[in-house]
Amino acid sequence: MFRLLRLRRSQKRLLLSVLPLPLVLLLAMAGPGCTQTAACACPQAGDAVALALPVASSHNDQLLESWQAYRTRFIQADGRVIDREDGDRTVSEGQAYAMLRAVAVNDRDTFERTYRWAQNNLARVDEAGQPRDRLWAWKWGQRPDGSWGTVDANFATDADIDAATALILAAERWSCPQYLTEARALLADIWAYGTLELPDGTRQLIPGPATAFRLEPGQIILNPSYFAPASFRMFAEVDPDRDWDQLIDSGYGMLDALGAFSATGLPADWIAYSPATGTYHQLPLDYPLQSRYSFDAYRVWWRVAQDAAWFGEPRAQAYLEARTPELIGRWQQDGRLPARLTLDGAAQSSYEATAHYAMLYPALRRVDGAIAAEILSQKLQPVYRDGFWDSDTAYYTQNLAWFGLLPLEVSPDRLRESGGGGCR
Repeated sequence: MFRLLRLRRSQKRLLLSVLPLPLVLLLAMAGPGCTQTAACACPQAGDAVALALPVASSHNDQLLESWQAYRTRFIQADGRVIDREDGDRTVSEGQAYAMLRAVAVNDRDTFERTYRWAQNNLARVDEAGQPRDRLWAWKWGQRPDGSWGTVDANFATDADIDAATALILAAERWSCPQYLTEARALLADIWAYGTLELPDGTRQLIPGPATAFRLEPGQIILNPSYFAPASFRMFAEVDPDRDWDQLIDSGYGMLDALGAFSATGLPADWIAYSPATGTYHQLPLDYPLQSRYSFDAYRVWWRVAQDAAWFGEPRAQAYLEARTPELIGRWQQDGRLPARLTLDGAAQSSYEATAHYAMLYPALRRVDGAIAAEILSQKLQPVYRDGFWDSDTAYYTQNLAWFGLLPLEVSPDRLRESGGGGCR
């Protein structure tokens, strides 16, 4: 997709340089991606099209079945995604995950409904009811007085990143320039509020408002699983006015630095960072957020594997090869992996997690295919039944299991090539 985007830009500049001014103005008003021979028909709620993944794989039937089961069980008719394990709340992450999944399977109707619900209900507004930015409040649910609405207006950067990614992919797959315009507007606010300028002038991704993730003295809190290098490369293509590559460099630097205070070298859910010295630290043991390998950190494998598969990033492949052997060794020795590990490698749980195995699976596919196949056959397939992994209330597990089994070949380029009609 992104090689094609660069080509399109150069072609468009050449075209505009030779066309008469009135025609240039007409094309400009038509919007990006539209042509004179095809109408721009963006998806509308209620659109019905055949669900399909853009690549063939042994997982496709299961992915389509589980998506339809998830859509029925977890997504309301109005587009609200429900976390049935936590008071039927809605989180911005869930809306973004639904958008990513919907574009992957060509579900235009669900994409539009979940996106518009988030826009209409998760908007962050000031005391006068005016929009503060385009980011989404991370938590919506039942308030103490019994009413339903925003419970926590802070934003979660990973959700906004995933939403912007989904919009870019949807703009391409369904030839809808409106989605690309909205993605660019969202990117401006992610950059402004979800990144921090460091003393050397570079940028660091932060997990939410800087004031909410400040750890005194002189430290901020980071979440390694929010690092999404493949998305940042997409952002750089559609939003060249901002240096998104800086977030890729600082993110890989962060992952490498984690080995300095983790005996296992595994990523942690949350860490502390000192901008003045450029160093990373374990959070205090009594702090509510914990520096341990657990449910947040699992997503690092999936996000880094995407960067390796989609963009051939050598740092991504090197990271997977350097850090997965810790878990491979445990698997070979015990035939299981604890759901939580301390930084020194001690098990913090006696139970396992399907989400863990699912997020590790795409990384292992790039490192040790035989171990990946064992994980699939022994830990992922046995817990799948009637469209659900584990149970029909496990919202988080459904999403991570689905993304883990989604073939890495479902890349931005393949989604665009699959097309969906509309204008190009």
